[in-house]
Amino acid sequence: MPQSLSQVIVHSVFSTEDRTPWLDDELKPELFAYLTTVLRNNGHTPVMIGGHDDHVHLLFGLSRTETIAKMVENTKVASSKWLKTTGREDFAWQRGYGVFGVSYSSINPAIAYIANQKVHHGKELYQDEFRRLMAENGLDYDERYVWD
Repeated sequence: MPQSLSQVIVHSVFSTEDRTPWLDDELKPELFAYLTTVLRNNGHTPVMIGGHDDHVHLLFGLSRTETIAKMVENTKVASSKWLKTTGREDFAWQRGYGVFGVSYSSINPAIAYIANQKVHHGKELYQDEFRRLMAENGLDYDERYVWD
């Protein structure tokens, strides 16, 4: 086959350092638009960007040419620099992240899940959400190293 094709849908989640609630309702639309642009500029296909006060969810089609680790690095570095220009000089993302594969047939439920973060986090804390996502995706983890 002379053409290289790919359809890998990724759900990435990461929080602010120490889960500090930097992401207020006024900032979120601008930040989500910025994250969309960063993903697109790096060859990814943004599907849904959302989050809550202390974390973000990125649902996107992974580029054929950029690794997940590079995507996270590029996205965190660019958005952190941008956030600092908005008067949040002490802003930082957590060091780690979660990445989960999403089947093409599950895109719509994933979009709805990300769009409903405000309501969702009235019932479940971010740390519990992240533990649940890891469990649902069969990831073993050491609690000592998940939170920085």
